[in-house]
Amino acid sequence: MSERPRILVIEDDPPVATMIMNLLMRAKCDVVVEQTARKGIELAERGSFDLVTLDINLPDSNGFDVCRRLKRHPRLGGTPVVFVAGPWGNDLQHSFDVGAADHIAKPFEALGFASRILAHIKPAPK
Repeated sequence: MSERPRILVIEDDPPVATMIMNLLMRAKCDVVVEQTARKGIELAERGSFDLVTLDINLPDSNGFDVCRRLKRHPRLGGTPVVFVAGPWGNDLQHSFDVGAADHIAKPFEALGFASRILAHIKPAPK
């Protein structure tokens, strides 16, 4: 992990993406936002992120497929993925089944959001 955690947010709803970005930036994180699964995956594969937050319903795919792909990637398999998505049906269990570290249900409380995300980032070895 770099000095400031780098987080990729894959979220297609601009107000939600902005809220997540602002909360994480206040927690001293570097944040990059992508609105589609395709662009998010491309960026994750090219970049170096400490964590990915992921919505389930994306315009070009679903978050479960994105998470599976990230977890199968040789370099990204150990990167924590946290779903920030609705609590509907079996979404919570399915998030963990595909390899997510956590699932934060929308609407979420701003207080403590960044702490819950950052709890999944391991500090760099000394």
